[in-house]
Amino acid sequence: MTSRHRSSESAASATADANSLVPRRRTVVKAAAATAVLAGPLAASLPARAATQAPAFLHGVASGDPLPDGVLLWTRVTPTPEAIPGSGLGPDTEVSWTVARDRAFTDVVAKGSTLATAASDHTVKADIRGLRPATDYWFRFSAGGTDSPVARTRTAPAADAAVTGLRFGVVSCSNWEAGHFSAYRHLAARGDLDAWLHLGDYLYEYGTGEYGTRGKVVRPTAPAHEIVTLADYRVRHAAYKTDPDLQALHHKAPVIAIWDDHEIANDAWSGGAENHTEGAEGTWAARRAAAKQAYFEWMPVRPALAGTTYRRLRFGKLADLSLLDLRSFRSQQVSLGDGEVDDPDRTLTGRAQLDWLKAGLTASDTTWRLVGTSVMISPFAIGSLPANLLKPLAKLLGLPQEGLALNTDQWDGYTDDRRELLAHLRANAVRNTVFLTGDIHMAWANDVPVNAGTYPLSPSAATEFVVTSVTSDNLDDIVKVPEGTVSAIASPLIRAANRHVHWVDTDRHGYGVLDVTAERAQMDYYVLSDRTDADATAEWARSYRTRSGTQKVERTYDPV
Repeated sequence: MTSRHRSSESAASATADANSLVPRRRTVVKAAAATAVLAGPLAASLPARAATQAPAFLHGVASGDPLPDGVLLWTRVTPTPEAIPGSGLGPDTEVSWTVARDRAFTDVVAKGSTLATAASDHTVKADIRGLRPATDYWFRFSAGGTDSPVARTRTAPAADAAVTGLRFGVVSCSNWEAGHFSAYRHLAARGDLDAWLHLGDYLYEYGTGEYGTRGKVVRPTAPAHEIVTLADYRVRHAAYKTDPDLQALHHKAPVIAIWDDHEIANDAWSGGAENHTEGAEGTWAARRAAAKQAYFEWMPVRPALAGTTYRRLRFGKLADLSLLDLRSFRSQQVSLGDGEVDDPDRTLTGRAQLDWLKAGLTASDTTWRLVGTSVMISPFAIGSLPANLLKPLAKLLGLPQEGLALNTDQWDGYTDDRRELLAHLRANAVRNTVFLTGDIHMAWANDVPVNAGTYPLSPSAATEFVVTSVTSDNLDDIVKVPEGTVSAIASPLIRAANRHVHWVDTDRHGYGVLDVTAERAQMDYYVLSDRTDADATAEWARSYRTRSGTQKVERTYDPV
């Protein structure tokens, strides 16, 4: 579609039968009277008008996965007061969308409509095509005479475009109960982002007070219990989507998201999770299916394959972005004592995904090859940390607290996949590969060595920028000491044991801004004044860059 005013039609998000995906809940939560169970906690998180105004767009709007000619639009409509998320109630409702080249909608370029139904939790996706590359657009949804908020989105550059620069916000690990999402507000206020990357743990599955709040629940989430059923996951997504800072960022730029474990359950792998009890919480297959269905309903993400988030986006000749799914295919995590981390039969990526990644990196003709990975690829040895820091670090990483050298939930637990990938980069002279990572609740700037034991005498195959958490606990929160106290001690010891690590901040919360030009890729790290303060300020902390052709990180002393 190259002409204006043409119709763009899209199906609503997945419509699998909800009942087939609902295992039994935990102890006190009964399947009966589901609407009454869900309505109480959810109502507390919704604006007051939810009970009186219908239809309504209470969860904002969003866009994602920008292409040169299109973008995916998302919203959720509440057609009647009883049609709260997860309830399965509410009538089929026609929802229309309008896309324009101006905020006043005088230059409309695409219109269409679809049916929002209870089968998809009244969520709507519209995959708009026929748009111009590297162009700002504004969009809104309408239903029953009510308009949604107006939001901005932006298409990717043309595949063959000589792009001078790209700028992405980068975030991960946003625990509702641990604080406010001020990082999103500060990214939204910039107004200069081509898109923003969420590298996993967009939400958390735990019950109220069960995870990472430094002993204080800043704001209770909904539902109050651990989420297990399809209805539970829908309610939790809905609660997060009421956050004003998250809505503000979704209204300013398209998101490019992958999941990590907490969108499903802690330390998830292909056959289970640390935070799943078979039987008491139903089957793992049912819980995983429920979590994934809710994710694709509530997130503006295109599934590349059914039930996965790995896919690739291109931004002109400057960069492509390979996005990984490191939960759906992985082998179960193991301890280090039995040596299984080196077992070539164990995998983090799965064979098909690793082959896809290797082929894409080799075939890429862009200046930069960005890889979104939910867990850290750089090796990490704990080194000689004192006992009072080793135990909380082990807790943060999910390790046995006697102290182990590696985090086996990361690529360190699947060394054959990492070895094969890095050897492939070296053997095929694939340069300018930059891994963008979340998960670990700390900020890092790393070279990715072929052999960490002999580095820097041996080569670096790539570089890695790891962003800290938006709110989830890091080391100072676990130890309950003032911010910066732990990092002052731990950072030098970690760097001494890991010579490829240029910088690590173990303590602060915030976000990154990745700026890419033909000459360099630079990550500016920003930190928040207080995650528990809804009005928290943000300030620049550090910047690191990798210059084209070097495969190494260096510090730079000013943000872009």
